[in-house]
Amino acid sequence: MSTPAISRKQWFLREPSPESAARVFCLPYSGCGASMYRQWPRFLGEVEIVPIQPPGRENRLREDPYATYEELADDLVEVLRPHLNRPFAFFGHCGSALPGYETTVRLMERGYPAPARLFVSSQVAPHQGPAGRFLEMSDEALAQEVRSLIVQLGGKPLPSLIEMSLGILRADVEANKRYRPERPTRLDSPITALGWSRDTEVDHRLMAGWSDCGETTFEMLEGAHYRFMDAPPELMDILVKGMTG
Repeated sequence: MSTPAISRKQWFLREPSPESAARVFCLPYSGCGASMYRQWPRFLGEVEIVPIQPPGRENRLREDPYATYEELADDLVEVLRPHLNRPFAFFGHCGSALPGYETTVRLMERGYPAPARLFVSSQVAPHQGPAGRFLEMSDEALAQEVRSLIVQLGGKPLPSLIEMSLGILRADVEANKRYRPERPTRLDSPITALGWSRDTEVDHRLMAGWSDCGETTFEMLEGAHYRFMDAPPELMDILVKGMTG
């Protein structure tokens, strides 16, 4: 399987730097694109933050979003393959933690380089989901969530933008519903499971099942569900230590 070079570029807001000593590939939250990481620094020391841009959002709006995490992982491993020539990790929050896990599984299955670590934030283990209030929401209720998220990201909740973002969020929610592995594949890569003290979306106490997926370290951070977008220093420290410690 190969992915044309021209399509690989579409998966990044910026090409990974050849100067980085390590990379953290960051998958966007449900309904969002890679620009949601715009408040994160490009580098944490020599560790590069590399936001991933899946199809169907932002500069890839003309493309159809993936229907399943498995399909996304199948393509993403090939897209990333040229950039796995140094230590790397995946970071995903809530729904995007699961395709990060599934992509790690694909790397193992194909004998490709494995991540130094998988960071999963505010999400239950794959075999214990799906979970979260978004799963049963109507389009009207999801639209309200989209409106709030657009404002939090610093945008204007224009009706056209809400409608467009709602379509992406609905597709991501349906992909989450379809993801029901009976038994988790145990990863060779260590996992850091991140909970948030005031998270009303996914209670950190529901994340214990990640231990079934591999060697897991649990971390508790202060804040609500969306605080990760602000690049809190304690989260940045955990990323660096997880890659270099």
